[in-house]
This record gives sequence, C-alpha cells and structure tokens, in this order.
Amino acid sequence: MRKTYPAEIADTPGNVLFYPSELGDLAEIELIYFGQHSCPAIVKQNPAIKQTIVLSESLAESLIFTQVDMPLHLFIYGKSIHIGPVVGIFSSGFTGISNKPLGERSDFFSKLLSLSQTTGCIPFVFGENVINWEKETIKGYVYENDDWNINEFPFPNVIYDRLPNRLTENRDGPKEVKQKFQKEYTIPWYNPGFFNKWDINERLCTDERALPFLPETYPFQSLSVVETLLSHYRQVYIKPIHGSLGLGIHQILYDKHENVYYCRYKNEAQENKLQKFSTLESIVKHIFHNRPLENLIVQQGIPLIRSSKRPVDFRVHTNKDSKGIWQVTAIAAKIAGAGSVTTHIKSGGVIKTIAELYGDDDEAKEVERKLSEAALILSESIEEHLDGIIAEIGFDFGLDKKGQVWMFEANSKPGRSIFSHPKLKEFELLTRKLSLDYAIYLTEQTITNAVGVQR
Repeated sequence: MRKTYPAEIADTPGNVLFYPSELGDLAEIELIYFGQHSCPAIVKQNPAIKQTIVLSESLAESLIFTQVDMPLHLFIYGKSIHIGPVVGIFSSGFTGISNKPLGERSDFFSKLLSLSQTTGCIPFVFGENVINWEKETIKGYVYENDDWNINEFPFPNVIYDRLPNRLTENRDGPKEVKQKFQKEYTIPWYNPGFFNKWDINERLCTDERALPFLPETYPFQSLSVVETLLSHYRQVYIKPIHGSLGLGIHQILYDKHENVYYCRYKNEAQENKLQKFSTLESIVKHIFHNRPLENLIVQQGIPLIRSSKRPVDFRVHTNKDSKGIWQVTAIAAKIAGAGSVTTHIKSGGVIKTIAELYGDDDEAKEVERKLSEAALILSESIEEHLDGIIAEIGFDFGLDKKGQVWMFEANSKPGRSIFSHPKLKEFELLTRKLSLDYAIYLTEQTITNAVGVQR
C-alpha cells in the first residue's frame, strides 16, 4: 500500500526538500516535481522524529506548492521526487456564482474534491478559459472547509474528464485543450468521451467473452430489420446511438392475435404514451417522421423479470482501483414507472437494493454474483476494444426470466441517481474515491514509464 506524508513549508534558505527519514538515503535526487513543474533542489533527510515532507519557501514558490497540512504521496524514480499527484478535473458550464460555480453539478464536484485528505492527491476543477499556456499554470476550483476557492496550480500529473455532455465535448475549445495536453505535454487523460451504442456493440461483438451478454442489435436501415426482430422476439427497442438518460427510446410490440403494433415512448411533453398502429410504416410516419433514421439502432426486446408486474433492470457501476484493476462498486435494481418505456427515476422509476428486490438471501447473492461477473468481463472487454484510458463505466443490465444477463447500455459518465437510495450512499462514496485512487495509480505508471524511456 502506498504511504502518504504530511507536507509543510519552512523558512529555510535555498531550494531544499527534507524527506521522511524512513525512506533511507536519497542523495542522488536532483529534481523535485509538483505536477508538471520541476525545480533542482538539495535533498536532505528530515531530522525531526515526525515523518513529514518539508519544502523551503523558495522551493515551494518555484513549484507553486501551497498544499500544507494534508497527506501527499512521494513517487521516487530515477533522480527525481514527485510530490502529489496533482489531478486536474476538466469540465465546463462554470457559472461564476461563488457557492455554485458549476450550477447543479456543484454538489457532485464538492464531494469529489473533498476526498483530497483521504486519497492523498490534490484535485481541482477547471475549464478551458483558465489555462495559462505560457506559464503552464491553471486557476482551478478547490473545495476546502465547506467552501469554494480558486487556487493556482501547475499543469497536473493526470486529467479526469468530467465534461457534461456530447455537445460540449464536440466544441472546438475542449477538443483543442485535450489535444494539446495529450500531445504536447503527454498528460494522461482518463475517461474521455461518451460511448456510442452502435460502436460499442460492433467492437464487443468481436470478443467471445462479451458476446453472450449482447442483445441482437442492428442499425435502423430499413423496416425489414424491425420486422425480422419482431418475428423472433415479438418486441424490439429503437434507440438513439448517442442517447442518454433513457431519452428517445421507443418500444415496439407486435400483437399477432390482433395483427397490430404498439409503440410505447415518452413524448416531448415528457408524458408516457402507448399508441396502436396497423403497420410499421405508420409508426415511422407518425413517430419518426422528423428523425434521421441513421442515428438509431434496433435492438431485440428482452422478457425482463418483473416486480409488481413492472419490468426491472439493473444499474452496475465499475471503477478501476488504486492498482488499476476493475472493481464492481455499486449495484441497484430499477423498477419501471407505470406505463414507462424505461426505468429512469424521472419517468417514475423506483430504486431498490438487490436484497430489497429479492428478500431471499441466497437468490439475491446469486443475482449479484451474475451481474458482477458480467460487469467485470464487459469492463475489461470495453477497455481492450475502445480507445483512450477508461476507468469508470455504468452498465444498464437486464435479467430475463431464464436468469440470463443482458447488456442494454454502457455509459462512460454514468448518472448517479441510484445513489439517492439511503442504503447505496456508502457505495457512492466508493465510486468517487476510486476515481481519484486510479489517478494515483495512473500517475505512478506514467512516471515509471517516463523514467524507463529516459534510461
């Protein structure tokens, strides 16, 4: 387990770093790093009994180091010591309001930033307009003592992508920031982008481990695709490739006795609708007439398990931990609202723990085992087949009446509404903590690889 040490700044002449004596002889050290800033320094063992990091004032000033009275890691590789890590959290939608600098998302970010003491890293939130490329510094938000402040930081060791939506991600500004940090500064950028449903399906279809969990899925190229799937499964789902929060999902059902089709969806007024049609052509004409069909996929419907006659699906979160290994961090059941095409809370969905859903301990444990196994297999598969550094995924799974697990969706920036359940709040803390724990692991890997290249 990595050890952390409290840091102090002392009135000592010159550029000097005192390090904890338990680290032994570090006479070969020449450079001290804080984030991407470095400075030559004289390195000495701390004579005090207390195992602390002590920086002279001039060294702290050169490194823009102000983080005292908090535990920090020391990464010692080659002839350098790296203090930190410094974790930049990139986002947008800053309001300028002192107590809510990121609007409704401020609460999430305050909880994330408040973990600096328990993780031993220095996280801050920043946007594209607070970067000083000449000085290589950033003015970022921190959350300390229940208050928001703006501090200046050197460029970070790693960057955690928390852009709120695809629209922002595709703007020139964020794209240029990401490209510059990655190409010119070789700063690792983790959890980039938003998943594309069709792209995910195509890539995972090449992996035998993932195949058993994938519903039959096709691009919406013609009505014959819908007709074929309906003949096999009697229900299909039509989804937007780039959709999220259950928006734009339509369920098509075929009643062979009446020879009619039903379409269940949520309209623009956010009302749950169920309409009857005589043909598929009439559904397309009335429901999809102003939608580009090439942005939709058609997916086999699954006969889901039910609770009180309402469909149930599951949200499973996975995170990479401080060793870079995938872990299941949260599992919850979601029960659909009356007449809703999805199980989302905004559509009347209800959240329950697995234990609450099943009651029977043995059955609950078996379902949890199946969901966890599927989530870990699919996390590894997605990581292998998609570009970028992926460290967090939110899965929407279905469980059919035969006990088979199906993956409906994988989200690179999963929503957190399931954590409103009182028995899931501790897991919400775990998902945040591992997001920063992984930053520590990624920093260490990056430093190690850089030293290896230099040698």
